[in-house]
Amino acid sequence: MIIFIDMSTVFNEEKQNKQIHELREQEEELLIKSLAETKFNVPYIDLASLVIDNEALRFIVEEDARKFGIAPFKLIGKNLEIAVHSPQSSEVGAFQKTVIGRGYKPTVYMASTRSLDKVWDRYEELSYAETSRVGGLDVSGESLLAIANKIKSIKDIAPTLEEQKKSKGYSISKALEIIMAGAIALDVSDVHIEAEEKQIKIRYRLDGSLYDALFMDLRQSKLMISRIKLLAGMKLTSTATAQDGRFSILVKDIEINIRTSTVPGSYGESIVMRILNPKSIQVKLEDMGIDPALFKIIEREISKPHGFILITGPTGSGKTTTLYAFLRKIYSPELKMMTIEDPIEYHLDGITQTQVETDKNYTFLAGLRAALRQDPDIIMVGEIRDPETAQIAVNAALTGHMVFSTIHTNSATGVIPRLIDLEVAPKILPSALSLSIAQRLVRKLCVNCKKERQLTGEEETELRTILKGIIEEGKNLSAYGLSVDQKISLFDPVGCEKCNFIGYKGRIGVFEAIVTDEAIEKLIVTEPSERDIKKVAVKQGILDMKQDGVVKILNGITTVSEVKSVVDFYAN
Repeated sequence: MIIFIDMSTVFNEEKQNKQIHELREQEEELLIKSLAETKFNVPYIDLASLVIDNEALRFIVEEDARKFGIAPFKLIGKNLEIAVHSPQSSEVGAFQKTVIGRGYKPTVYMASTRSLDKVWDRYEELSYAETSRVGGLDVSGESLLAIANKIKSIKDIAPTLEEQKKSKGYSISKALEIIMAGAIALDVSDVHIEAEEKQIKIRYRLDGSLYDALFMDLRQSKLMISRIKLLAGMKLTSTATAQDGRFSILVKDIEINIRTSTVPGSYGESIVMRILNPKSIQVKLEDMGIDPALFKIIEREISKPHGFILITGPTGSGKTTTLYAFLRKIYSPELKMMTIEDPIEYHLDGITQTQVETDKNYTFLAGLRAALRQDPDIIMVGEIRDPETAQIAVNAALTGHMVFSTIHTNSATGVIPRLIDLEVAPKILPSALSLSIAQRLVRKLCVNCKKERQLTGEEETELRTILKGIIEEGKNLSAYGLSVDQKISLFDPVGCEKCNFIGYKGRIGVFEAIVTDEAIEKLIVTEPSERDIKKVAVKQGILDMKQDGVVKILNGITTVSEVKSVVDFYAN
């Protein structure tokens, strides 16, 4: 007897069971979301598409996480975010007290079983990552510090790696350890790992410029990228799409966050690691290169109880550093200070910082609206991008708040026309906008090896023309120790051990600003052009960026080529 089995029936049953399972999961998500909002008054979260942070997983061992029903998924600085199924359980309460006792700030979210399982399943991958890193990258930072002490310049990276290759303990993790140790020792802002046809190239971004540090063979490429992706909590199998992740290193009780990004390329994935070292952002306002006259104006304006101060400049021009310097300068425990950033790169003590999350519809606009309900005195908005955010920021300044933000224009004169383009009413803008600042960054000559040289005829003509322009505009050139007829000497970069043989060490700002005084107020209501604004603003006596750059050139701080790379010498 022949028996026929209808396979379509079996297949359909499996498909039906899968659909039932998915339906139950959806029902649970809806139930948990409802309970979180109506019964427990805690935020709901769905972790299905969220990257789980390895550092958060290390905060609590897997056994305890499963036992107490706790799923840690994000750790930024001292802020720990956890997902739980039962927010009011005694285990969750006890864990929160433990977290607070260790100096951390816990945030509890309510999540479904599926979300918790996703986090707990990641422990297996974390375990593999830890095992594969035995003798490798020490996230505690101790071995990194030992290596960093041997590295004095970029030229030391390759010999250090070659020396390590000869030892028995060499691995791809050790190579990564040397790369990160060198970056931290040299105050590098970014590490670029770029796949080429026959090798991978490692480059360091130092003081805004990229320099080759290492070349490695392609055989090591996949191992290096896998190691970084494991550390940063990325998907190892995903190589055709861009990914973002992060990890951190603790060096001398200072937590250094490493923001990591991968993109697919012709010869494999390329990785950029942004090194967020807290010490690099701790620049005092006094040390930023602002000339004394402008410094007094800025100090006066940021100390007012309300107003709107905007900084403009291209990406990488130091705008965020300047905003942070403002906040630190006026910080007081008596003031409520809030920031809305994208992303939070550095954590500031005593200031409430929130991060834009577009996928959750938490934009600069949503963040600003929420911040205004928090009774703030001072608000920092990362960027003004759209009419709604611009209008709310202006209204906040009009209703007794001090608002700091950034906007994209080429100069300080472009701020007002840009705000009008963003539909801010010209009639109310003068009452809100206090100060418009534009800035660029130039590299500083190394004081140990810079060399004086004679200037060319073309350079002398250019520089003396700008000096004469300062006098013709009624600005006080003598306040900077300069005169039109003085002998001009220029300096060139040379290169020595103290500056990584580059000739430059550190960067300084080139600034210009426009105060919204009575003359500017009268002009704003006419919806002026940038040229109209500049004609009126000249009378304020503040140097523009070109003039400020020339002052720094003639004082031997930087070079003509550096200033010309960021400022148009021939603009009127």
